[in-house]
Amino acid sequence: MTSPLPLHEHLRRHARTRPDAAALVWYGRSFTWFELDAMSDAFAARLQALGVAPGDPVVLFLNNCPQYLVAHYGIQKAGAIVCPSGPLNKAHELGYQVGDLKARVIVAASDLLPVVAQVRGEGSTLAHVFAVHYADWLPREPALQLPAELQAARGAARAQPMDGEDFEAVALSGARPAPVALALDDVALMTYTSGTTGLPKGAMLSYGNALFKTEATTASAGVQADSVALSVAPLYHIAGMLMGVNVPVYAGATQVLLFRFDPVAVLQAIDRYRVTHWYSIAPMNAACMQVPEPGRFDLTSLQRNPVTSFGITLTEPLAQQWQAFTQGPCVSYEAAYGLSETHTMDTGMPHDAIRWGTQGKPLPGVSIRIIDPATGAELPVGEMGEITVRSPGNFQGYWNRPEATAATLQGGWVHTGDMGKVDAEGYLTFSGRFKEMIKVSGYSVFPEEVETILIRHPAVAQAAVIAEPDADKGEVVKAFIVRRPGQALDEAALIAWARENMATYKAPRQVRFIDALPVTGAGKVLRRLLKDS
Repeated sequence: MTSPLPLHEHLRRHARTRPDAAALVWYGRSFTWFELDAMSDAFAARLQALGVAPGDPVVLFLNNCPQYLVAHYGIQKAGAIVCPSGPLNKAHELGYQVGDLKARVIVAASDLLPVVAQVRGEGSTLAHVFAVHYADWLPREPALQLPAELQAARGAARAQPMDGEDFEAVALSGARPAPVALALDDVALMTYTSGTTGLPKGAMLSYGNALFKTEATTASAGVQADSVALSVAPLYHIAGMLMGVNVPVYAGATQVLLFRFDPVAVLQAIDRYRVTHWYSIAPMNAACMQVPEPGRFDLTSLQRNPVTSFGITLTEPLAQQWQAFTQGPCVSYEAAYGLSETHTMDTGMPHDAIRWGTQGKPLPGVSIRIIDPATGAELPVGEMGEITVRSPGNFQGYWNRPEATAATLQGGWVHTGDMGKVDAEGYLTFSGRFKEMIKVSGYSVFPEEVETILIRHPAVAQAAVIAEPDADKGEVVKAFIVRRPGQALDEAALIAWARENMATYKAPRQVRFIDALPVTGAGKVLRRLLKDS
C-alpha cells in the first residue's frame, strides 16, 4: 500500500491541500473538499454526542445523494460501521437487517420515513432517526434533467421523524468530532449478502479492505486528481460504493453524482462537465444510444468506461458501437469480477489487451485459484471449478455468524460458490453460480428471504423460488407455490401482492402452482429439481 490511512483521512487531506476544488457535483451544485470534510466531521460529532461508539452499526437507508457521502464518511470518522440498506426494501426487510445488527441509529430519506416508522415498533432497537431531504442540496436551477423523484421532492413538505432530527441541520452545524483511534483491521462497513447460503448476512469489511481495493481499482481504472468521474450506480451497492464513494475520494477526482440512471441526464453530464470516467451497466449504454438527437451532446471527453454485463452482455461490437457513438477515445471493457466478501473488483481488464468474454486478470495483490468444489483440490489451467480468492481485500467474516464464516473463509481464501476458469494467460471467465442466489439486474436476491415473505400470504402453504433466465435482467425470480386447501389464488394476484410486500426486484415474475415441493427426508427443499419442472 502507498498509504496506511483509511479513506476518510484522504478526504481530510484534500480538504487541507485543495479546499476549494470541486469534490462533488449534484445536478449543477458543487461541493468542495472543504465542505464535504466539514459536513462529515459535523455528522461524526453528532453521532458521538448520541453515544455512538467505535464499532457500533449505523444504517443508511437512502438513494444516491450528496448526503449519502457525508453520512458514510461521518460514520467512519466516528469509528462506527456503515451499514447500507437498499432503499427499495420494505419494512420487514429493513427490520430484519436492523434487528440483526441491533442498530440504534438510522439515516433515512424523508420519503422512506413511513417504512422506518413501521420498523420502530415494540422491541425495536432503533432509537434515533436522521431525516435526509433530497431537495435540500439541489440547485435552484438544475443543470441536468431531474428524475421524477427529485422533482417531487422539491415540492414536498418537510417530513420530520419522531425522536429524530434533520440531517442538513446537523451537517451544517460546524461541530468537530473527538479524535478516534482506529486500526486498519477495524470493521468499517457491513454490507448484507447471502454468502454461499441462507438469509442475508452482514459481511464485515475493514478500513484496510476498503483501502486496498480502492487503491487497486483507482490504478486499474486510471482515475487521477484531474479526472471527472460520473457516478450512477447505487452507492449502497458494493460496486457503486467502490466507484462512487471510495475511488473519487482516494484519487481526489471530481465526481458528478446522479440520483439514478437517466439516459438524457447521463449524456448531459458527460457533455457539461467533460466527464472522463464512467462505470456503467451494459443496458445503460444501450439506452443512451437510443436518445433522440444525440448529436446535441459532446461526449468526446469520455476516456474510460468499465462496464458490467447484466441483462446485456458487453461484446466487442457493442464496445465499438459505444466508442463510435461518443466520437472520442473512449475504451469500454468488462469491468471486473468480484463479490461483497472481497470488497468487489478482484480482477481488472488490461486496457491494451482486452479479452472479450472474460472478466480480466487478478489485480495486483489478488490471487485466484480454481478448485474442485467436492475435494478442494486446485484444478489445472482451463478447467471449470469453484472460484476462490485471496487478497488483503478479503472480509473479516460474517456478523455473528461464525459457522457461515468458517464455511466461506478457509485458510485465507474466500470460497465464492461461483463457477469459472482461468486460462493460460491468467484471464478469468466467470460462468455462473454454484450457490442459489439470484441476480436480478445486478441485485442479489436470496431464495429463503423471498420464500419467508411469500408464505405470509394467507393462501400460501409452501413456497420455493429459483432463478429464471431473462434477456433483460439476467435473471428473475420464479416461484413454486403450494396453495392452502380451499384457498383460491392466481398468478397475477400473488405477483401483485408480492410487489406490495417486498422490493420489486425480489418479487416473482413467474408463478407456478404445484401440489407439493420436492424435499429431502429432513424437509429441505430440493430447488435443483424445480429447475427441471
